[in-house]
This record gives sequence, C-alpha cells and structure tokens, in this order.
Amino acid sequence: MTIRCSIGTANVLGLKKVKADALPTTAYLMVGERCRFDCAFCAQARNSSARADLLSRVSWPKFAGQEVVKGLAFPEAQTVLQRVCFQVVQDKVALEETKQWVKVVRNHSDLPICVSAGPRTLEEVQELLDLGVDHISIALDAATAEIYAQTKDGSWVERFTLLSEAAERFPGHLATHLIVGLGENEEEMVRCLQTLYDRGITVALFAFTPVKGTRLEGIKPPEMAHYRRIQVAHDLIRQGLARVDQFHFGEGKVLDFNLSIDELQKTRGGEPFQTSGCKGCNRPYYNEKPGEELYNYPRALIRDEVEIAWGYLRTNVDQNVGRRKE
Repeated sequence: MTIRCSIGTANVLGLKKVKADALPTTAYLMVGERCRFDCAFCAQARNSSARADLLSRVSWPKFAGQEVVKGLAFPEAQTVLQRVCFQVVQDKVALEETKQWVKVVRNHSDLPICVSAGPRTLEEVQELLDLGVDHISIALDAATAEIYAQTKDGSWVERFTLLSEAAERFPGHLATHLIVGLGENEEEMVRCLQTLYDRGITVALFAFTPVKGTRLEGIKPPEMAHYRRIQVAHDLIRQGLARVDQFHFGEGKVLDFNLSIDELQKTRGGEPFQTSGCKGCNRPYYNEKPGEELYNYPRALIRDEVEIAWGYLRTNVDQNVGRRKE
C-alpha cells in the first residue's frame, strides 16, 4: 500500500533529502490520483495533462505506507510536525482509502488529523469525525457561484449548503479553501470570507497558481497588492477585529479598512501575511517558488518583510483613509 507525500513532508519524514529553508509543520499526504472532477486550475483534474505527481506547483512522490508511518515516529519529525493532513483526490475509491489511512495514522501518532476531501453528506462528515479526524475541509475554492461554475464541476450552492450545515452540526471542525485570482473582485472575496467566519468555518487562503497542463495555465497569479489587501481583510475578520460592513469598497476593490495602515501594522505585524488555515498548517512554497516574494509566509516575517508587505497597502489604502478623515 503506497501513498504520496509532498516533497517537503518527505524531507521531514526522512524519506528524501531536499534542500529547504522552511520545513512543513504539517505532514501532507495525498490519497488518490486523477480526480473525477475537472477543476480548471488543478493538476489532478479529469482532463488535466499535468504531471500525475503534482498538486498546485508541489511535487508529491510516492512511498510505501509503512515508511511514511515509520517516518511520523522519527524524533526529528516529531519536533517539527503539528498536524497530519490528507489531501484526497476525488476518484471513486480515495475517500474510502482515506478512512483506512486515518485509522493507521491514529494508531501510530497522536498528531491532530485534517482531511481535505469532498464528503457528499453529513453522515460522511460524521464518519470521518468518529474516526478521530480533527478538521474536515470541504473546498469551495471560488468566492462566488459564478466563478465556481466557470472553473469547477457541480454547484457552489450545494457545496456551500453542505459546508454550512456541517459547521452548524459539528462546530469547530469544518474548514474550507478559497483561491484568490480566479476572476472574483476583492469585495466578493471579502464578503465570502465574512459569511464563512460567521458560520464558524476556518478558511485557508490561497493565491491562484498557474500549472502547466491545466485549463488556466495561461492565467497570471494575482497581483501582490491585491492579495495583501485581501489578507488584511481576512485577518481582521478572522480575529474579530472588524467586519466587512466597516470596510469601504469602490468598483469591487478595498479602498480602506476604516483604520490607518500604521495602526494596523503596529497591532498586527506580519501575522496577516502568514499561511492561514488549520492550526499548524504552513504549506511552504505551495503558491510560489523559492526566491520569489511569498504570498503566504510559512513562518514569522522578519522586520523588512513586514515593511514590504504593509507597503502594498500604503500606496492607496492609507491615502483613502486620510481623504475620508479630511
């Protein structure tokens, strides 16, 4: 029985030596291959011609299951890892395989387990939780029903309804993914974030990453200033420091947060720009290559990085706050 690990996870588990300046604090394991769905951005999509070992821009080599389980017990891995996350490709058998893997990992590790999958019913969500899963992520990916219809199979409304009902029945155990850069505007994304947090749903924010062989391979990633504004809005909403109706928008863009950027930088530092999602999930270089400016930092930012990140917001957001106060 084999399973795929992200290349960074393989490094932490002692399965493959890779040069890395940031180690994953979650063990990312992938179950299944070649999805039955056809998401336009995904390397595992039904009609994708991307490499079979890719998810986003990360490679996922295959290893014997016993090697992976043994790696989770390595002292070095135990000092780094805070969580195990199963990325479940939606083929016909992957979810059932995942249940078996959850049992195996639970028998060999005390780490919290997250499953990023596509359960179709509340009963399937219940079954995963009963197996000892801590968080279940049902990915929306798209902030609106229209963007969902353009980039994914199925119904945004049905997926959102299941996510909401599951969050109500199993509070504190549901999460989702949102991808910035699929065609939504900033206001649509921020309002979606508010709606999800109002329902107690944890959100992992991603930047769209073009992958060769997918339908959206020719689309550019989001501009950094665009992503930084959404990250700050996300941080304020997630921490309960502000609500979307306190922000000002113009033509779909965040004009200001009703707070000065200096004040926000002083109180929030680099936290808005770190990887979001389940506790202990840092996803190093999931959306970018080493050497590039990071959309999501897998660690605490140094002082210069904090200044640069907030600098994107000073260009127009701070000016808008000033004009509103005049």
